[in-house]
Amino acid sequence: MTATRTILVSGDGAAPMVAAATALHAARQGRRTLLLAADDPHRTLDAVLGARLEPEPAPYAPGLTVARIDEQAAFRHALGEIGGRIKPALDLLGADPLDPEELTALPGTARLALLRALPAAEADVLVVLAPPPAELIAALALPEQLERYLARLVPEQRQAARALRPLLAGLAGVPMPADWLYEGRTKAAAALAEARAALAAPGTSVRLVTAADAHPYGELRRIRAGLALHGHRPDAVVVHGALPDAAADSADPWLAGLARRRQEELAALTAASDVPVLVTGFAEVTLEAVADRLYGAGADPAPLDPKPWSVEDRLAEDGLLVWHLALPGAERADLDLVRRGDELVVGLGAHRRVLTLPSALRRCTVAGAGLHDGALAVRFAPDPALWPRG
Repeated sequence: MTATRTILVSGDGAAPMVAAATALHAARQGRRTLLLAADDPHRTLDAVLGARLEPEPAPYAPGLTVARIDEQAAFRHALGEIGGRIKPALDLLGADPLDPEELTALPGTARLALLRALPAAEADVLVVLAPPPAELIAALALPEQLERYLARLVPEQRQAARALRPLLAGLAGVPMPADWLYEGRTKAAAALAEARAALAAPGTSVRLVTAADAHPYGELRRIRAGLALHGHRPDAVVVHGALPDAAADSADPWLAGLARRRQEELAALTAASDVPVLVTGFAEVTLEAVADRLYGAGADPAPLDPKPWSVEDRLAEDGLLVWHLALPGAERADLDLVRRGDELVVGLGAHRRVLTLPSALRRCTVAGAGLHDGALAVRFAPDPALWPRG
């Protein structure tokens, strides 16, 4: 069962408090809510809640249950699924299998554990204390990337070769993958499809958390661009640690000047953002107070519709087809664009995505590209050798 609303809360040190307050607000509205700690190695969320989170969901407040992802257990589970398959190879090499107590989760296990947890949530609202933004973007991109690797390394079309394997092995000695490889591919493909469906669901969104004194606005633009590259948009930005409005009128000139600068920065962020900017200050020290300040008695910020790529037909006017991709916050210096056969590789700083071109653009050559007002436009000109005549 997939939650009808999934909120991935990501950001700096106040993210645990914001995630907990968001979950409490949803539960207060009568919705079954699960608060899940997906990236909390130091148990900060435990301290916020005053309770120890375990892998099994436990009730915390009316309508609200809490749990944490056990990275070690997820790794042992994954290794256990293939342990029986690789045992013959280990026996052949004379290697002893590792005991469960010896296993230590490898880098990247947390991302996979998060992706497994999303479609398995049994709640109306799932609030996730997610990894920091850069790590979260990598996790959001992972299902598509793994599906691509899986299709290349173990293509689905080769499953028919299983019936020919004994014949080929006997006649020509051609090595063929074992049946368990294809069975594993089927399971992996199904799990990745579930994860992609949960991430692409209309009710899934990211909520960014930043400190008022961190001057994070350039960083927020880059985070938004990275999310947009993979088809995600934040539903809100939470600024915490704001000074009270009365501080601008303080008799202390230093405090008054600081408060006015913060107000100007916040006003600029609000004006430049197309999502709600929610603010909480130092006075809100309890979960209930933070929830009231952020959301009041109103509804939670709604997820925004993603802006997928699109193709504009300008053949009649300019003899071109223009491929558009919304990348709000992207800067030209960070952009890297490569045409590779039937694919377009879009790089944005540390993030990269490979997109398959529609059939019409595959018969075109790239005539130019530009980044304007947060949108990438790639111009394609029909290739006379490939374009249909007439």
